[in-house]
Amino acid sequence: MKIIVPMAGMGKRMRPHTLTVPKPLIPIAGKPIVQRLVEDIARVCGEPVTEVAFIIGRFGAAVEKSLVAIAESVGAKGTIVYQDEALGTAHAILCAKESLSGPLVVAFADTLFKADFTLDSSVPGTIWVQKVEDPRPFGVVKLNEKGEITEFVEKPETFVSDLAIIGIYYFQDGAYLREELQYLLDNDIKDKGEYQLTNALENMKNKGTVFVPGQVTEWLDCGNKDATVHTNQRYLEYLKERGEKLVADSAKITNSVIIEPVYIGENAVITNSVVGPHVSLSANAVVEDSRLANSIVQTAATVRHANVANSMIGNSASVTGQSADLSVGDFNTLRV
Repeated sequence: MKIIVPMAGMGKRMRPHTLTVPKPLIPIAGKPIVQRLVEDIARVCGEPVTEVAFIIGRFGAAVEKSLVAIAESVGAKGTIVYQDEALGTAHAILCAKESLSGPLVVAFADTLFKADFTLDSSVPGTIWVQKVEDPRPFGVVKLNEKGEITEFVEKPETFVSDLAIIGIYYFQDGAYLREELQYLLDNDIKDKGEYQLTNALENMKNKGTVFVPGQVTEWLDCGNKDATVHTNQRYLEYLKERGEKLVADSAKITNSVIIEPVYIGENAVITNSVVGPHVSLSANAVVEDSRLANSIVQTAATVRHANVANSMIGNSASVTGQSADLSVGDFNTLRV
């Protein structure tokens, strides 16, 4: 099994946090979004993952090294390919054409999910969906009485279905997918100005491929700061249910109260503070004389004499004397 991960965008809605790193490397419960995604897919695949291909912009050697390490952490080869122009989902996936063969999962790197199933690799294709109140911003599917997908519609302006495609797909035949994606580009077939995966799926369906919907227990979005903080909250609850270890042995906690669930990374220091619930502290973060809840504090950040909630604080940032809902980027200092 292969995993194809398009992640070329920098995430403008997540600024200032994406000024220095791409959005999929922002941590959720102590690990980058894209690492959580790859691990969750590997968990439900039911067979070994042999390759993870990351489709990225020109983010630099450090980012590429970290992505290869994520692939290796699930026992797979890490491949880096580039998408230099944002021309749509079909174009993004086709950038990894050398990896499009055999059974594979395509997963866009701005979403996480909770699931309690094992992938059925005997079907030609599975499209993960979730019911939503407003389907207009999403690609959606229609089903027949057998539960098979009969139609794919990209961002419908009038109601077609409330089953939104969440951005995770299984294909039994990756080479067939590659051919259909290439057909769109060769014939300049676009939808709303871009080459869309849903057009390739529609063509495959019309040629007889049977796609079925896959249902997740929960769909978690990481589109902006508030959504990411909420996803961190839900994911911490999920990890607690699984019984995962969330507090590093090297963390130093002195005269403080920890309200679970909380992730505390390696060598984090908490002194005279109340931390939690739903807080993630990355490695080497420092919290002193503070109250911290429902927040993400990234590597080597410091929070002192502050009351912080519903916030994201970037790598090596410093917050002192604040009582607020904050979004502080990497290496910034905020004092009152």
